[in-house]
Amino acid sequence: MTSLQEETTIRKLATNEKMPYDLLLLADPSVTMINSYLPFSDVYVLEKKKQVIAAYVLLKDNDELEIKNIAVNPAYQGKGLGKILLQDAAQRARAGGSKKLCIGTGNSSIAQLYLYQRQGFEITAIRKNYFTTHYPEPIYENGIQCRHMIVLEKSLC
Repeated sequence: MTSLQEETTIRKLATNEKMPYDLLLLADPSVTMINSYLPFSDVYVLEKKKQVIAAYVLLKDNDELEIKNIAVNPAYQGKGLGKILLQDAAQRARAGGSKKLCIGTGNSSIAQLYLYQRQGFEITAIRKNYFTTHYPEPIYENGIQCRHMIVLEKSLC
């Protein structure tokens, strides 16, 4: 019996391919915000039998890479795919010469904060009122209003 990880591949999305907005909107509820960083980013998709089931977006800023979006289809969550995506992003960042990898998440994103810290990311900043300032509608997760962005970084040296 093969594991889900063995049945999947990760590749860069080609410019002529359809953007997996259904996945990206799981992590960022604003198409406007997603579209603001996509032109400057690379999108990577995780496929199982040619079906896209997860994705992440990398934005390069000088010698630093930021994961702007990372999402797994709900039917496949809790199976280690988020960890695989984070490891893939770190590997690509390191191979490209980046010294650190950053990711931001909401103060209400408890599972994500747990996952990121388990993968070696450390909290380095809090962007107060980021989500209440940049998003027109309130966002709630886990019964908590998402107000602040928690910024985490992973050293790649």
